[in-house]
Amino acid sequence: CFDDSRCIKSPTDISVSLFLASPEASQEIYRENCSNGEILNSLQHVRPGGGFKPSFTIFEKCDVNGTNTHPVFAYLKDKLPYPDDDPSSLMQDPKFLVWSPINRTDVSWNFEKFLIGPEGEPFKRYSKKFPTIDIEPDIQRLSADPSCRDALQPW
Repeated sequence: CFDDSRCIKSPTDISVSLFLASPEASQEIYRENCSNGEILNSLQHVRPGGGFKPSFTIFEKCDVNGTNTHPVFAYLKDKLPYPDDDPSSLMQDPKFLVWSPINRTDVSWNFEKFLIGPEGEPFKRYSKKFPTIDIEPDIQRLSADPSCRDALQPW
């Protein structure tokens, strides 16, 4: 969830990216119904509310599955074809598969996550069920990896 994302800290302030993906963000049905401009206000005042302001960049809505998949998500899904913590399931109810073509590499639902290392290489993919706060050990692993150390850039 968005609240968990603000709690994640990198021990060395390295630049890592976490993409929270949602097939409903712009697919035809079951989509985020806020406009791009309304999303930040919704987060601040409705859910989670309480003046919440993300400490991370929120991108505009885009297709993450199907014929019009945004190139960033096509690349991420190619490099990390399924979540490490849930390699077998895509969607439990076929009525939610509203894009075409359908592939196992598709983002299955809200808050599927991609962790990107300091060189821009996809590191790990997590299912919607994986708590965002539990990604922190992987960020620490990335920061401790000697092969990444030269690429570490402060924010």
